[in-house]
Amino acid sequence: MKDSTVQFFGLPVGSKNAVAVRADGFEGYGHHYSRMSKLDWAESVILITQPVEDRNMELWPTDPPMFKPALEEYSAEVTKLMRQLLSSMALDLGVDAEALTGAFEGKRQSMAIHHYPPCQHPEKVIGNTAHTDGLGLTVLLHVDDTPGLQMLRGGRWFPVRPAAGALVVNVGDILHILTNGAYRSVEHRVVVGADRGRTTAVVFQDASVGGMVAPLPELLVVNGGGEQARYRSIPRFEYLKVRFSALATRKGFLDSLKL
Repeated sequence: MKDSTVQFFGLPVGSKNAVAVRADGFEGYGHHYSRMSKLDWAESVILITQPVEDRNMELWPTDPPMFKPALEEYSAEVTKLMRQLLSSMALDLGVDAEALTGAFEGKRQSMAIHHYPPCQHPEKVIGNTAHTDGLGLTVLLHVDDTPGLQMLRGGRWFPVRPAAGALVVNVGDILHILTNGAYRSVEHRVVVGADRGRTTAVVFQDASVGGMVAPLPELLVVNGGGEQARYRSIPRFEYLKVRFSALATRKGFLDSLKL
């Protein structure tokens, strides 16, 4: 996966544009540079990876030739890893594994492969603005050893340094709600370096329970669990609309759903 990613971003722009984002969608290759303001600074490939029938193979790069098989294998392995992680979380919460893994089963998975070029004026741009992940679970692969990811804790930003052979796992807002706040999403950002580029491959996994984003019923006192719901239920199709609205007005999204 690492080799094919590096080779793709090393291609001429014309070759990468063979899978450019189309006007009616979000998948494919694209980038956003600006010399005038502090904007996200990255070129990216975004693709739906699961379920298999949702893939748009016309936008999967054929150059380098190993890109497609590498991405297919990596997506399958990350899916297995996520199931293992979720099963362990369920055990920790005292519910059956299926209660949590079932919320993710068959839901959409996508991958965003980002290349952040070095910038001679990093104070004018940012690799990725501060945010929490909006879906269920995120798995990040550092393609190189260039730092850039930072996590917010106690009002301070701390670097997450790449570790050889390791993946970074982020809890998303949906998993935060599913676990009734037991597992919490964390605000993070990406900063750009002046001397070295940075490349990552990030898998985002969606989740819902019966079409709703809500605390797992098995956790709640009304169903024999030990907790009161801390977050209100919201239909999955409304979830992103409400989240984007909160982000646009700089209001705390999860706080807006608290009971």
